[in-house]
Amino acid sequence: MTTTTLAVLVPLLPFLGAAAGLLLGRTAPGFARPLAVLPSVAALALAVVVAVRQGGGQAVDAATELTPTGSVPVELALHIDGFAALVAILVGLVATCVQIYSTGYLRHDPRYSSYAALVSLFTSAMLLVVYSGDLMVLLVGWEIMGICSYFLVGHYWETPEARAASIKAFLVTKLGDVPFLIGLFALAADTGSFRITKILGTVASGGLDHPTLIALLLLAGVAGKSAQFPLHTWLPDAMAGPTPVSALIHAATMVAAGVYFIARLLPVFAASAATLVVLAVMAAVTMAGSALAALAQDDIKRVLAYSTIGQLGYMTGALAVGDRGAAVFHLLAHGAFKALLFLAAGVIIHAAGTNSLAAMSRMRDLRARVPDAYWTMTVALLALAAIPPFSGFFSKESVLGAAEHAAVGHAESVPGAAGWIVLVSGLVTALLTAAYAMRLWLLAFHGHGTEAPDHGKQPVTMNSVLWLLALPSLAFGLATGLLPDWFDGRSLTPTLTTAVLGTGVALVGGIVTYGAWRHTTAMAGRVPLGAVAAHPDADAGLVEAEAIASHTSAYGDVASAPDPADPGRLLLGPLHRHAAVGFHLDAVYAALFVRPVQAAATLVRFLDREVVDTYVRGAGAVPRWLGAAVRRAQTGNLQTYVSALLAGTVVLVVAALLVATAGA
Repeated sequence: MTTTTLAVLVPLLPFLGAAAGLLLGRTAPGFARPLAVLPSVAALALAVVVAVRQGGGQAVDAATELTPTGSVPVELALHIDGFAALVAILVGLVATCVQIYSTGYLRHDPRYSSYAALVSLFTSAMLLVVYSGDLMVLLVGWEIMGICSYFLVGHYWETPEARAASIKAFLVTKLGDVPFLIGLFALAADTGSFRITKILGTVASGGLDHPTLIALLLLAGVAGKSAQFPLHTWLPDAMAGPTPVSALIHAATMVAAGVYFIARLLPVFAASAATLVVLAVMAAVTMAGSALAALAQDDIKRVLAYSTIGQLGYMTGALAVGDRGAAVFHLLAHGAFKALLFLAAGVIIHAAGTNSLAAMSRMRDLRARVPDAYWTMTVALLALAAIPPFSGFFSKESVLGAAEHAAVGHAESVPGAAGWIVLVSGLVTALLTAAYAMRLWLLAFHGHGTEAPDHGKQPVTMNSVLWLLALPSLAFGLATGLLPDWFDGRSLTPTLTTAVLGTGVALVGGIVTYGAWRHTTAMAGRVPLGAVAAHPDADAGLVEAEAIASHTSAYGDVASAPDPADPGRLLLGPLHRHAAVGFHLDAVYAALFVRPVQAAATLVRFLDREVVDTYVRGAGAVPRWLGAAVRRAQTGNLQTYVSALLAGTVVLVVAALLVATAGA
């Protein structure tokens, strides 16, 4: 079987699994789990085969024209280079882990079959984006992911939080997709094709007439999809969906699509120096702002959500300095440890599932209750904090090294300002990342909050997935010597300067946070507490749904009783209350956009009801009144009719005489 045929099967198998799951899931529930897991496993295996055959060498290209358009043709095309081959493996791996994990996490969920089918469709759409060689075909997968995210984030649609989060995710991403679509058409108009290879060839020959305009339009869609400032506000709210969905969105689909799109079309963006500076500023604000917000969150999933936003900022920062190898390398490493972080958070929710979305201030010494989550999440947090030799160290240092390279003027066509912006913000964010990673580890596993019921041992399917994802989180970075062929021949070995600086600030951030935690714990008079009693097993998904619905714990409203031993409050000081609400960006959007739209809608409703409807009612009233008058004349009395006839005749005769007299 040819490589092209295998590549076509990679996104096709999850799509067929999704279709079969939607058709058979309710009528034959016993097939729901095999239909969820087996297509993902098969797609992962085929993606590995495709990657081995591609070998990091010449890209695999194939195309067939779908239909004559009369102008710019739309082609069903594949373009699989080393980046695409590796990203497809990541998507298949995370999707498989999420599907296996979900069989235990949502084992009692009545809508599991539709959930699993949507996850498969989500996976298929992302794989289509990864392998697509035509921008219109890529756009199909891009939009299908948006629809799937709407349904999956709103899985617990009984709760107002989930409904609002799904609508917000859909609308904010669509806000970016409108200019994105215009940018695609403008790009095709300039280059005469939607084929990626032809577009890149045109750009290389200087045939792009409006590079800045096109790049900025495309960047708007990327900012929405990859949750970059200022269109990042939907991602923290999307935590209202099931935790495995969060792992899928944050690690391998949706938010990774925007970064991957820029990496694939980087020459288009690099054709405009102004766009690279804009991209660098966007990355810097995203990195630093999200890291500060993560340090102030109480909910464990919101910490991880803001963490994702910041790590995506590193990737866009690498792209801003013209290094797509560093961006994709960090995308791959981040995908593994962020999936692990979210799935471990799901185990924690299962263990301390009385809290609203697992508020860390209410957790009490969970390391003894969830040892698998404790050890694997420790590995993932060390990778997130970029501590050597974990994978995040190598990938993050490749970004900082690329920024340093650009800052000193060694990167062609990249403004030095972009390099300095990314380098400085990247180091600051490394400090903050280590701080909130340490804070999460301390509060989740060594906290002294209120004792919560133990919901029993987690299913094997959940714990086994954690250990599987721990392997790349620990060892993927050690494979840097084997990867250059897959990354345009670029060496991914960290440079000494950025490695020392990055690791140094990370250690400082972790140590200072630990000291702040010890100080606040002592001030609060806390002492380590013992183990907790066991309670019957419960389904993690239902626990999470109930927590979202109530937004309270068994011990009261989480928001009403902040933990005095939270080091984030001490470190941020007066900035904490602003960072906790995302620096009021939602309030700004509400004032600038939501309220004016609501006011305009109120005005339109008033005009429709009080003005337009008044004319409509008036137009109907006149015939109604005439009809009523005529109806009154219909008495049924013959003598009345004859009298009226005679009277009318007299009137007509008199009128005729008057007219004749006037004429004479």
